[in-house]
Amino acid sequence: MNQLSATTFTALELAGSCAFAISGALVAVRRRMDIFGVLVLAFVTAVAGGTARDVILGVTPPEAFRGWHVLAIAVAAALVCFFAGRRLERARIAVQVFDAAGLGLFAVTGTQKALESGIDPAMAVVLGVLTGIGGGIARDVLASRAPIVLHAEIYALAALAAAVVVAGAHAFGLGGPLVAVPAVAICFALRMTAIARRWSLPPAQWSPLDAERSGRPPLGDREP
Repeated sequence: MNQLSATTFTALELAGSCAFAISGALVAVRRRMDIFGVLVLAFVTAVAGGTARDVILGVTPPEAFRGWHVLAIAVAAALVCFFAGRRLERARIAVQVFDAAGLGLFAVTGTQKALESGIDPAMAVVLGVLTGIGGGIARDVLASRAPIVLHAEIYALAALAAAVVVAGAHAFGLGGPLVAVPAVAICFALRMTAIARRWSLPPAQWSPLDAERSGRPPLGDREP
């Protein structure tokens, strides 16, 4: 069997929504947002990746809006973080832990759903990565900070690893929880190890800021 059952898929989606809702709510608390802001950031973080995936696949309405479950999860996460944020903040890695969990869960469900829709495996992997990183990007943009996917320790690469495992197993006729669970674990472990050991991809070696600091104008600003 190379597909997740409807029950397993829903369970993974709800678990990912919960993890991302908590990470979004914690970021909002860090930014000292009011209760409404915490609620909004929790909900948007929980649904952004899955909604983007469903829109691309032509699934309407998106899964997150077909019932009240994701909204209830986001509200619960927001309220807990709003009133107990100080205790949660003492564990400074809380945001990264929940974000890494959501990243892996949504990367797996995004890839699996794309494969079941008949999308080419390579593009299914791309869609899985987009599903995984979508919530974090939406959270960071609304929180007025640079999305961590663009500059932090290995992030999208961890989602890519999970997506490749799912797509690779699918090619051999394998799937279900026996593939999904290890794929999520690989993503989570890679992301948390990258945070602990400060692993990251090499950044660009030159920037216009370098020229400004040296007193020389960037090449595009020089007179011919």
